Amino acid sequence: MTGRRWTERVDATSSLAATAMAQRHEIPELVARVLAGRGVAIDDAAHFLDPSLRRLMPDPSVLADMDAAAARIADAVEAGEHVAIFGDYDVDGATSSALLARFLRHQGVETRIYIPDRIFEGYGPNPDAIRTLVEEGAGLIVTVDCGSTSHEALGVARDLGRLAVVLDHHQMGAELPPALAVVNPNRQDDLSGLGHLAAVGVTFLSIVAVNRELRRRGWYGESRPEPDLLQWLDLVALGTVCDVVPLIGLNRAFVTKGLLAVRRRANPGLAALSQCARIDVPVAPYHLGFLLGPRINAGGRIGDAALGARLLSLDDPAEAELIAVELDDLNKQRQAIETAMLEKAVAEADAEIGAGEGPAVIVTASERWHPGIVGLIAARLKERFRRPAFAVALMPNGMGTGSGRSVSGVDLGALVRGAVENGILVKGGGHAMAAGLTIDPARFGEFRAFLEAGAAEASRRARQADQLLIDGALTARAATPDFIDMVEKAGPFGAGHAEPVFALPAHVVGYADTVGNGHVRVTLSGGDQNIKAIAFRAADSDLGRMLLGSRGRPLHVAGSLSIDHWQGRRQSSLRILDVAQPQPLR
Repeated sequence: MTGRRWTERVDATSSLAATAMAQRHEIPELVARVLAGRGVAIDDAAHFLDPSLRRLMPDPSVLADMDAAAARIADAVEAGEHVAIFGDYDVDGATSSALLARFLRHQGVETRIYIPDRIFEGYGPNPDAIRTLVEEGAGLIVTVDCGSTSHEALGVARDLGRLAVVLDHHQMGAELPPALAVVNPNRQDDLSGLGHLAAVGVTFLSIVAVNRELRRRGWYGESRPEPDLLQWLDLVALGTVCDVVPLIGLNRAFVTKGLLAVRRRANPGLAALSQCARIDVPVAPYHLGFLLGPRINAGGRIGDAALGARLLSLDDPAEAELIAVELDDLNKQRQAIETAMLEKAVAEADAEIGAGEGPAVIVTASERWHPGIVGLIAARLKERFRRPAFAVALMPNGMGTGSGRSVSGVDLGALVRGAVENGILVKGGGHAMAAGLTIDPARFGEFRAFLEAGAAEASRRARQADQLLIDGALTARAATPDFIDMVEKAGPFGAGHAEPVFALPAHVVGYADTVGNGHVRVTLSGGDQNIKAIAFRAADSDLGRMLLGSRGRPLHVAGSLSIDHWQGRRQSSLRILDVAQPQPLR
């Protein structure tokens, strides 16, 4: 019903490897197919199912400038300098800031976290903020999740005698900013092979390096114990999942081990936020990405951008509870704003596409939209219409500020940079899958034409190639909690490590109704066994209408399995991604 072809993920060669893997390691063949479909070799299966941080952790010195950065931060620790941490306003920035602050606080260092206002200051360091931090007494400025392209602001820091340390992961040009050290695995001259790390992963490697340098200098002793760095992997897991970086290699180990730390609820801020989100089950990547992350992001989108970093760096449970409640309230406001914005955006896109092929890239805009939420709207439009999309908030100053999200095969960042070079956009940038821009509304026609010329063929090919990869087929009876537990050992799943998708052939739809904010909940019956299933935000889609209209009839159903915890019982559940009508046998 979504228009995508269902395609078997595992080819013939991988299928043979899956069979051999199942036999050698005594795991269910469907689990072996999940591993083989993600490129796991037969001999690597055991290690993959139990990722070891010790085995995957690199020497931090493989990162360019890491030794210089570690030495400078260690100098600041020994000298008792005041350290200013300048972070981004998203979850990766908040977790990176809180992680570095917690490490430095353990050393007795006074820190100040500065998170810029998304609307009034924008992304990254700015000259005025740098001057403020120096006036407040910062002896060292460390930027986290930003700074790689902040030439002007870091030039101001240099001129004021405060050469900064940059800890970042964003793409950058060949020219480095004027900083003492730029630790960024996506530097063009960095050979570490760690470009998949989130900024919080880079920050963790940095505190490992600083800790090692302090140990070498004899800093630790009976009166000054060395910290257990693993206790802060909860922050690393949260930032890694929410920044949607590939969950491969070291990132996968960070999240796997970090989830154990999250479940201990040792961080008062995370514990308070989990309570607000009513998480009363073992925390999984889903909870990080869809329940905790959006609440932390809500501050940066429509409220105080510093709330998230402040919450995650707190030790006082009472204060943490107050901030968590505030973020929860902001998230509810964000959801209401997003719902209203999305309704208008979808209507505008529907009208633009009509009954034909429609534009290669959707561009929507409104003077009533909140600039902190346009990225979410662009993502929703991309998912719904299976093509790149921009949402632009028209501001009182006469400019439009917008965000775009892309599909595989269409490099949105390159298109935006090209539009800037051609004078169509005031400014803009990004990477293949996401971009931001500032535009004069009078240039919207030119921008749409530029996108059409540059992306029409790639966008069309992407829609034609769009497919739902199926890892295997099973019945409701086979989808037991024990089976799901085994599948989840192949996780955590996310960007770059796709969540398994299973097909349930010809299962009869029993109960079917709408729940919550446009979700469709159904019961599927396969033989003598039922399974509960839900299709999120599907009520007004072809998928949702098919489910609601198929009570008592069989459907092929594709989705991802998880475990629901209800009144102390563990039950299997299916998140529906697509359905198809069974065809009669000929």
